[in-house]
Amino acid sequence: MMALFWMALLALAVMPSDKGARSDSGTLQVERVFGPEVPTGPYKHPAAIAELANGDLYLVYYGGQGEYAIDTGVFGARLKKGTHRWTQPERIAHDPFRSLGNGVIWQAPDGVVWLFYVVRWGDTWSTSRIQAKISRDGAHTWSDSFVISEVEGTMVRGHPIVLDTGEYLLPVYHETGFNPEIVGADSTSRFLRFDPKKNVWTPNGAIASAKGNIQPAVVQLTHDHLIAYCRRGGGYDPTTDGYMVRSESFDGGHTWAEGKDAAFPNPNAAIDFLKLKSGHLLLVYNDSMNDRTPLTAALSLDGDVSWPVHRNLAVGPYDYAYPFAVQSHDGKIHVIYTSHERTVIEHAVFDEAWLMEGQK
Repeated sequence: MMALFWMALLALAVMPSDKGARSDSGTLQVERVFGPEVPTGPYKHPAAIAELANGDLYLVYYGGQGEYAIDTGVFGARLKKGTHRWTQPERIAHDPFRSLGNGVIWQAPDGVVWLFYVVRWGDTWSTSRIQAKISRDGAHTWSDSFVISEVEGTMVRGHPIVLDTGEYLLPVYHETGFNPEIVGADSTSRFLRFDPKKNVWTPNGAIASAKGNIQPAVVQLTHDHLIAYCRRGGGYDPTTDGYMVRSESFDGGHTWAEGKDAAFPNPNAAIDFLKLKSGHLLLVYNDSMNDRTPLTAALSLDGDVSWPVHRNLAVGPYDYAYPFAVQSHDGKIHVIYTSHERTVIEHAVFDEAWLMEGQK
């Protein structure tokens, strides 16, 4: 009977959805966007999302036969404003000789849509570089690819932020160890800075920590003060001291303090960190040291001093991981994440009213 129960639950989880997620005030709505039935390969992980200037939502994901498969690509799909069905995914980045990895989609203030993605040159992610494409027509057509970072082991996971100087700050990371299961202790979160007047990305700051850290997410609180939360380094063995890594910059992001254990657990999984229109801070993470469940949203009302608000977005027998959060023009918060052993893309929509119901 128990086996039949889980089979039925899995069947429900992979049923196709023809509606985009929408949220009324004070509610959480979750939709299943794509699953194994979409013919881009069973692997769909991780995913990223952006709201475009015309109100469309656009998501990208890394797809193929598996994490270390050869013939992989970055796929994009659109939810047009006012509609409830995502378009079928189209491959928008591919390399005939190398495997691709994490994709990040983001629209800059000048309207240019950026696609950042990872290209793996060897057997492990420690051999990767970062490439990009741009679109000047709202992610309908794309430029040729070009290199953002040629440093071996450098990857991207989070979206840029626009600093008060008008520059863009892209969080990236440098992973060492050449091991598919362990993030080396000297792995660092890093940043690339872009000056729109000069059209060039330059290295700018790094976060080192005792056990290593990767995949930073960053917010700017004041002109000088920035905060970053990062995924911890190490492996996946059970632990009682697996915490997110936190660091601060007091010179506009040019240099960073040593990363220290934050108050939040981290099971060696990605997080996202976002400054909302209200000025409040949103952190989305797996509230566990060893499991990628539950997926939790936390809210700080006082600039990262305290976090009195916590609500679960997903909890259950599967992994719910690699959240990517944006806030749309209507104030709704969109979190895209993957589940069911990296084969299903989920889309959660809520607002601060729903989050505040979880205030302690």
